[in-house]
Amino acid sequence: MDPVLRLSEPDLHKPVALVAFEGWNDASDAASGTIAYIIGQFDAEPFLIIDPEEFIDFHETRPIIKVEDGATEELAWPATRMYGVHLDEGEHDLVLVLGDEPQLRWQTYGGLLIDELRRIGVEQVVLLGAFLGQVPHTAPVPVIGTAASADELIALGLAGANYTGPTGIVGVLSHLFREEGLSTLSLWAATSHYLGTNPNPKAMLALLERAARILDISVDATELAEEAGEFESRVDAAMAASEEFSEYVRRLESLAGEAATEFSRSDAAELITEVEDFLKGN
Repeated sequence: MDPVLRLSEPDLHKPVALVAFEGWNDASDAASGTIAYIIGQFDAEPFLIIDPEEFIDFHETRPIIKVEDGATEELAWPATRMYGVHLDEGEHDLVLVLGDEPQLRWQTYGGLLIDELRRIGVEQVVLLGAFLGQVPHTAPVPVIGTAASADELIALGLAGANYTGPTGIVGVLSHLFREEGLSTLSLWAATSHYLGTNPNPKAMLALLERAARILDISVDATELAEEAGEFESRVDAAMAASEEFSEYVRRLESLAGEAATEFSRSDAAELITEVEDFLKGN
């Protein structure tokens, strides 16, 4: 069975693609939240779905069921969806790819994405990711990149990542896309680790603004900027209520521009649950 379900055939002008996955590559929902925001702004509907049967381990990423008054109303499977967006300004339309990180057959999965992106004329791709970093929420969100060369990052004004270790689907697809000749860049936002798993609209805004500049597209980020401001205000309120929290953030601020990775994250372990509970209750 063909895992690709084509719901419609998009008519897009010189499309560029923005790609994100929920899961390991998506600290604080920053990457997937960026795509979800754009989908909401344009009321976009998927034109293609990749069936999860061959690529998802359902013990790891389970389908979601909705039950009301004992009756099953909905069962949602963790599929990958492609959306097409017509942009009034600029030279490009936009393809959005959003899904759960697959656990199985990554090379086959990557090949499917490459075939479909090429079929609709995509030649440039930006993949989004996010990781927990030792950065204060009071500072601008650091966004780093990976590309085919350091010169490309320098030209874009991006700091390059230095990392050796396990990777997720974003790292794998970046490699596969480049091997197949697609112009590919990955953007990674560093989210404040002490905020735990709370969705971070400030990090989403940083990714959206940077990706829009690189792809030369225009997306209204007004609502996301308002959400980011409200989120930061709530974190500030939590900080004001705890001298220990305030001191911890000040110590992180003092390390800005230095080797913040050397600061012991274990110092914040007891704060994370406290801050998460505060944010969920406000």
